[in-house]
Amino acid sequence: MGSCKALGITAALFLGLILVGGIITVAVLWSQDNAVDPPIIIPTDWWEHCVLYQIYPRSFKDTDGDGIGDLKGITQELEHFVDAGVDAIWMSPIFASPMVDFGYDISNFYEIHYEYGTMEDFEALLEKAHRLGIKVLLDFVPNHASNESDYFKKSEARDPEYEDFFVWADGIPDPNNASNILPPSNWVSQFDGSAWQWSPIRQQFYLHQFAVQQADFNFRNESVRQEMKNIMKFWLDKGADGFRVDALPFLMEADPADYGGRYPDDPLSGKIGLEPHQLGYTIPLYTKDLIELYDVVYEWREYVDQYWKENGGDTRVLLSEGYANISMTMLYYGNKQGKFGAHFPFNFDFITDVSNNSNARDFVYTIQKWLTYKPFAATANWVFGNHDNNRMATRFREDMVDGLNALAMILPGVAVTYQGEEIGMQDGYVSWEDTVDVEALNRGDNETYMLYSRDPARTPYQWNGSLNAGFSTANKTWLPVADNYKELNLQAQKAANVSHFKVYQKLTALRKEMSMIHGDYEVRAFSDRSFYVVRNFRTYDTFVLLFNVADTADIINLTRIQDIKVPSTVEVASIHSSRRAGDVIEENLIQLEAGEALVLRDAPLE
Repeated sequence: MGSCKALGITAALFLGLILVGGIITVAVLWSQDNAVDPPIIIPTDWWEHCVLYQIYPRSFKDTDGDGIGDLKGITQELEHFVDAGVDAIWMSPIFASPMVDFGYDISNFYEIHYEYGTMEDFEALLEKAHRLGIKVLLDFVPNHASNESDYFKKSEARDPEYEDFFVWADGIPDPNNASNILPPSNWVSQFDGSAWQWSPIRQQFYLHQFAVQQADFNFRNESVRQEMKNIMKFWLDKGADGFRVDALPFLMEADPADYGGRYPDDPLSGKIGLEPHQLGYTIPLYTKDLIELYDVVYEWREYVDQYWKENGGDTRVLLSEGYANISMTMLYYGNKQGKFGAHFPFNFDFITDVSNNSNARDFVYTIQKWLTYKPFAATANWVFGNHDNNRMATRFREDMVDGLNALAMILPGVAVTYQGEEIGMQDGYVSWEDTVDVEALNRGDNETYMLYSRDPARTPYQWNGSLNAGFSTANKTWLPVADNYKELNLQAQKAANVSHFKVYQKLTALRKEMSMIHGDYEVRAFSDRSFYVVRNFRTYDTFVLLFNVADTADIINLTRIQDIKVPSTVEVASIHSSRRAGDVIEENLIQLEAGEALVLRDAPLE
């Protein structure tokens, strides 16, 4: 039916399942059978209802004039997150790296990349963030390491301690050329080309599911699994509040012992027009979403929970990244045998399943799918953009920015904001000459690179209308600043009476309402154009988001929403709406313009 009434406590006896630090406890809560009594409040952990903001450090703020963002820049601007109502930040990788894939090719997991600063800079950032009440999460990349890392160099040289740290295999003799050796299997890299690279030093191939310079660790080696825990401990000891864990679907690949000592070929997809070196030519049956990878994630959760128990303080969290089908994604939460995994896997459905061509029913279905499949006691989350995909305002429409931010803030669980979404930043134009993204360079050419490039979503943050949008004093920034920075920037939006940023502030403030933290929800479509989300909690105010996702106006009937009644007050309005906060809706039939979003406040349910 599109609703959940799990937390409205009206019965005399309520049996509650509470997930705390990976342990389910049973709480018996007593309430008088009286409709006017307030419900008993179950406190939430810090991460369960937070606003989580992704920083792309290279593009956030440059303080030393080299055109590259740095840790001091993040520290300098931490007050922005307080002002915006953000509870926690996670930074794309800041570790030592050759920067082939801009930090996702790590050469030393225990050092800060020199362009970003020093360990002292990181410690200063952590201290200030915690003083301001902001949690700090790090991007952990366990699937692979740079081929410039000591791990790889020692493994390539067959150092006994590291010989099996990576996935190595002998090649196959070429039947058509006796002097040639073919890769061990037909596996295709995510960045195109064979997933196998020949090492003349070791005289074997190594696996790289991403760039050639990103060699895949061998997670069938217990020493590798232990080293990952060592890395986590190092940063937890520094004071990090947890990790966003990257590229988990690729953590494990088929065991050759199960296939006669050889790595099996992936089946062909049959897609017309693709060549053997192109992504999509094969179906990654043996290289992605293998069930064994979840056991590794469950091990890490046990480790992080144990660390928390031994060291005290607030909960340390693991958040998992993985584009997978809904069933495989839900396994990151845990399994039926009682194992816990990530505190939550990132929900990319608003990136992969909907766009500006989607209708209101598509949005409702996308919301319901996650809430239906996730474990009952688990925390949901809502993501509209990240460093790997076109920006939210570009993928959808500029007039939908406030409604999309409102959706993230009003739905139950964690609201995730990618750098710039609070001001409605759009993709910047990056020419072929300025392109630096390894995926675009590998998969495309000067005519097709924009199909693959992630650079447009990574252009520098637009602080103000000055040189380089206030990001840097350099003559040239690592990526060009978007052309619209003089009109679209944080400073201008702070000064304006109405702006995306001011709407964002109202929405993050609204999340502190009890109905938003603990309330029931209902999500339904009015039509193909508009839908609504209700949040209510007995004896507390009810809130309703009305959102027209179409590019034409829609007439909606508020009598379809059982939990509100007119007159009702506008709490938040999108910037393109003719209505403003404080306006009173007097009629049941109202018109929502294209992209218009309204949050209404109503009296508590009786």
